[in-house]
Amino acid sequence: MSKISIVHECSNCGAQFSKWQGRCNECGSWGTVSQESINLETKKDTLVSPDKPINFNDIGLQEKERIKIGLGEVDRVLGGGLVAGSLVLLGGDPGIGKSTLALQIAQGVGDTLYISGEESAHQIKMRANRLKSNLSGLKFIPQTSLEKIIATILDQKPKLAIIDSIQTINSSDSATGIGSAAQITACTSKLMELSKKSGIPIIIIGHVTKEGFVAGPKTLEHLVDTVLYLESDNRDFYKILRGVKNRFGSTGEIGVFEMTEVGLKEVINPTNIFVESHSSPASGTAISIIMEGTRAFLVEIQALASKTSFGYPQRKSTGFDLNRLQMIIAVISKMAKINLANHDIYLNIAGGLKIKETATDLAVCLAIVSAYLEKSISQNLLILGEVGLSGEIRAVSQIDRRIKEASKLKFNRIITAKNQAIRNVEDLEIIQVSNISEAIRTIS
Repeated sequence: MSKISIVHECSNCGAQFSKWQGRCNECGSWGTVSQESINLETKKDTLVSPDKPINFNDIGLQEKERIKIGLGEVDRVLGGGLVAGSLVLLGGDPGIGKSTLALQIAQGVGDTLYISGEESAHQIKMRANRLKSNLSGLKFIPQTSLEKIIATILDQKPKLAIIDSIQTINSSDSATGIGSAAQITACTSKLMELSKKSGIPIIIIGHVTKEGFVAGPKTLEHLVDTVLYLESDNRDFYKILRGVKNRFGSTGEIGVFEMTEVGLKEVINPTNIFVESHSSPASGTAISIIMEGTRAFLVEIQALASKTSFGYPQRKSTGFDLNRLQMIIAVISKMAKINLANHDIYLNIAGGLKIKETATDLAVCLAIVSAYLEKSISQNLLILGEVGLSGEIRAVSQIDRRIKEASKLKFNRIITAKNQAIRNVEDLEIIQVSNISEAIRTIS
């Protein structure tokens, strides 16, 4: 006789609980937990034949040729192009340009099957006309059923399949609603299986939540081969395509685009787009270089120091970690004997860029001191170095690549750490300092 047990299951994400509760602990949905009956009858042992292990020595390694998209910035982030049989997730905020980029990718590849659960063929045609895209190699189906999508892909055998978006697709194997965590996971798993068996690369588009994650479970990123995020700077002038996961290439690569009336246009030389031009040097401004993957970017760091009006000094930053800013201010006050306790400090990274690495610490430090002393820093001076709690200047990574980029942009002086190993560079003065006091003396 079969044994029946009662469990409570969430209709949104499929999580199970021993007793009923109003809110699902896994996905946070209210009113989705209901009573279910499951059969606990012990399954009889079945005879399963073992698999034959694969000997890697018997495999002739021939890397499949990548599919070039024709957009150099996209090919760079993908590691040289699309790999046959790969599943790529393209995420981003609503309206940032994911569908536009997908359409441009389809045009570059040709022989593409475009599946949309959000837009009709008429809407896609309107966007293509606005972008002046050639639709001769593009096939389109408006479909949300995963089973029909898979059957169509296997029937048409396109060079590339694009699904816009994964949140609108549903599978009959999952009883949860469209867009739920369980539904998205089930659909992505089947698409991964399809891409591996057929060898057809598939790009799925996913929306991003307020927290900045792809809507659905975080495991969605673990299911796919490559995860790309399309981001925007604070002014919406530039779009940045960032690779956060890539099984077939390096992570951390970025591609820079400018949104125009005919779509996303590649920025071929983005190293100095985040630096404002000044007719004369301004106090509180310092130039540094950050690395994004293998690419170097000039960044302009702007600081403002003003007398505190309300007794408690303000510390504000845009594009730079506020906790690290407060630490740098404390180091300046303690080690350089510069009293900033009665000054408000405001820090801004020009161009809306967000800095995560510590190689710009010294530039931030000197920008603040420059603003406090009202003394400008030379425009041809590049500042690189990490600041420690005792005021020491530490070496930074990939210094040769940074200096090479600086020499291209006509910088002739560089301040960096004393223990930094640097190759000799012609027409470039290297000023090496061991602590922030020495660095401050170079600009005062």
